[in-house]
Amino acid sequence: METLHKHILQTLPGCKLWFLDGKNEEGKVVSNPNIGYGFYTMKYTNGTTREFYQIGLSANTTGISVYILGIEDKTYLAQTYGKTLGKASVTGYCIKFKALKDINLDVLEAAIRYGVEVTSEN
Repeated sequence: METLHKHILQTLPGCKLWFLDGKNEEGKVVSNPNIGYGFYTMKYTNGTTREFYQIGLSANTTGISVYILGIEDKTYLAQTYGKTLGKASVTGYCIKFKALKDINLDVLEAAIRYGVEVTSEN
């Protein structure tokens, strides 16, 4: 986690950092604690907006998850990076892997850069 955190900071120098404990406003645990990088304005279908991070990093029981938020096409990550990423599962906005040695860091960095680029345009 620490190595990946440092790598993301090198990829996104000067980005806003978010440290979330995984609890909602009532103090109930709703997710794993996570670190966020950058920010963009999320737009909901009901017209409301919320500032949130572009890239997220979280440890969980199966390993590490990297979240690339704000990508409209939920098949893009898997189709573009899935085959060259290494031993990882890729969903609409999440890349999961057991250990850093299991993935190609250059491909992960390209996916992160894409996510930041596309959400910076919106």
